[in-house]
Amino acid sequence: MSGNAVRLQAIKDVEAYVPPAVSYDSTEAPGEIYGQNVFNNAVMQRRLPKNVYKSVSDTIENGTKLDATVADAVAAAMRDWALEKGATHYAHVFYPLTGFTAEKHDSFFEPVGDGTTLAEFAGKTLIQGEPDASSFPNGGLRATFEARGYTGWDVTSPAYILESPNGNTLCIPTVFLSMTGEALDLKTPLLRAQQAMSEQAERVLRLFGNDPDHVVSYCGPEQEYFLIDRHFFLARPDLLNAGRSLFGHKPPKGQEFDDHYFGAIPERVLGMMMDAERELFKLGIPAKTRHNEVAPGQFEIAPVFERANIASDHQQLLMTTLTSVAKRHGMACLFHEKPFAGINGSGKHVNFSMGNGRQGNLLNPGDTPHDNAQFLVFCAAVIRAVHKYGGLLRVSVASASNDHRLGANEAPPAIISIFLGDQLADVFQQIADGGAKSSKRKGTLRVGVDTMPDLPADPGDRNRTSPFAFTGNRFEFRAPGAMQSVAGPMTTINTILAEALDFIANDLEASLAKGVEFNDAVQAVLAKIMNEHGAVVFNGNGYSDEWQVEAAKRGLLNLRTTIDALPQLITPESIALFEKYGVFSSREMHSRYEVALEQYINSIAVEAKITLEIGTTMVLPAAIRYQTELAGNVVALKAAGIDADISALKSISKTVDELSAAIATLGAALNADAGHDLMDEARHAQSVLLPAMAQTRSAADTLEGVVADDLWPLPTYQEMLHIL
Repeated sequence: MSGNAVRLQAIKDVEAYVPPAVSYDSTEAPGEIYGQNVFNNAVMQRRLPKNVYKSVSDTIENGTKLDATVADAVAAAMRDWALEKGATHYAHVFYPLTGFTAEKHDSFFEPVGDGTTLAEFAGKTLIQGEPDASSFPNGGLRATFEARGYTGWDVTSPAYILESPNGNTLCIPTVFLSMTGEALDLKTPLLRAQQAMSEQAERVLRLFGNDPDHVVSYCGPEQEYFLIDRHFFLARPDLLNAGRSLFGHKPPKGQEFDDHYFGAIPERVLGMMMDAERELFKLGIPAKTRHNEVAPGQFEIAPVFERANIASDHQQLLMTTLTSVAKRHGMACLFHEKPFAGINGSGKHVNFSMGNGRQGNLLNPGDTPHDNAQFLVFCAAVIRAVHKYGGLLRVSVASASNDHRLGANEAPPAIISIFLGDQLADVFQQIADGGAKSSKRKGTLRVGVDTMPDLPADPGDRNRTSPFAFTGNRFEFRAPGAMQSVAGPMTTINTILAEALDFIANDLEASLAKGVEFNDAVQAVLAKIMNEHGAVVFNGNGYSDEWQVEAAKRGLLNLRTTIDALPQLITPESIALFEKYGVFSSREMHSRYEVALEQYINSIAVEAKITLEIGTTMVLPAAIRYQTELAGNVVALKAAGIDADISALKSISKTVDELSAAIATLGAALNADAGHDLMDEARHAQSVLLPAMAQTRSAADTLEGVVADDLWPLPTYQEMLHIL
């Protein structure tokens, strides 16, 4: 079947597709199935001996060291529960530096001497596993032949049953370490960073006279994604291999009408969403919000806040679930930050807060934040952290794919600043000027319709152009990309907050030792932070050209690309920070730097190879066929004595030549010597491969706009975005 025939058949198949009906029956109501496949607190309380349950619960709730002697009892209960759920295997699930989930499945059943089998699952097996570590990215921490790696049970993240038509598996969230104890994953540093932040936050709370519970960080990540019909997806080698379209003429209708945003969810998509939510509820993932996003074919799902490490695990599960359920409904789910040029890309907004059961949310300002000294201290810690370590926040979201999104109209700029809103900005300005005496009050929206009540209005607006925005009782980090794990940004946020809270605790302790009254000491440290770090607060339009100039005057970094940002990982200041709080060693920092460079290089190299392949084997042949048709028509007209207009033939011949030249340039760039180290290769990818790909695409997209539709081999933007 020719390329064009594949495309046309895909359209017919989409039109003929009948999605499966999705509805909850009486036994599958959301409230009934929520968490049914999770070895959660309620299950443990029912199945574990009281002393074992108390020990495990103390570890989860208060951060105490896990008592290894209880592992056998937990393992036995977990095994019995999993077998009742139909599980035949168990898997230690971990999160290597690929950004994806990894797992190795082992059977519960082992043969015994009489020819039968016995289900075994010991405590030592629960606590530790040993997958091969040789083929995962490690950034030079280990030689390829050094294969031993260990997984370790993260008791704070509950085990769960992953259902499959062919059998169920008990999945146990774990960390992943090398034989030398160095982190090879995303979870280990997140747990370390959470612990560091908790220790410093509790120091500050004690200074306020509290007897604090264990402080934890919370995360509520909003996930944006695209859906297209799977027939189109399989007919696009670029989407299949790179996750984004490397060719595509701008469609007549994009997002200019803003009619897709919060519009009625298409019936087929709603069915997929409901099916996905059912699976997520079973796994205890609190999916709360679903809606159409701005771009055609783009959607969003948002969960309720959870502890950061659980939110990170659930995000990985959510992406896996959306992918598999979309396939079940004949669609492909795209998480790339910019799968389609010219329309909005996808982010994963990381909403962050911290607190505990006794003191509550430490970022809740109350109605009069100027009177809430404890809130002001924790909010000031965020301001200091973001200003002092903006480069680390930027590098935590750096990737080849996110470079296509940051700074566009749907994403914040690469300049890391904080939006506080009118109320808090005014309070902190008063602090900088000598003391806060008032807070702007909430207003009232008068609807002007007799039957409707007046509506309360927040004292400050939201700012979608800000990378780090206060949104009522939390901060929203808007820069993370849709495809990345939230563990990286959350590790950075927790670490830099640990440093800021440490600074505040030291300052307050020093003032109190000198006999300064506590309130005066708080006022002094708040004023100090605002005078030294207030430059990071910006409530204006982050997309404006004026902000680029103003940010430079304020000394804020503008790390536009991944290549600009990555060196921030290995500055002496960054290494000292992460080493001080036990999050990364210097070796681990350098390894992350090398892994990030390798991923950047490989991502662009794969895209360049696909661009070359599609341009050579699909686009150019289609254009030449059309060129031949036009030439044949000219010859036929002349043979009939008719004057032929050859302007169309000349135009397409010119563009075909441009495409051929661009393909040759791209091929040469792929074969060129890229340099002797990773940074040289990365710069070659950025400065040589990306422009060569863009040149090839430009010519190809021009051809798509003029070549006869019945010859064009690739599903078009118009088809992929609007036929669903």
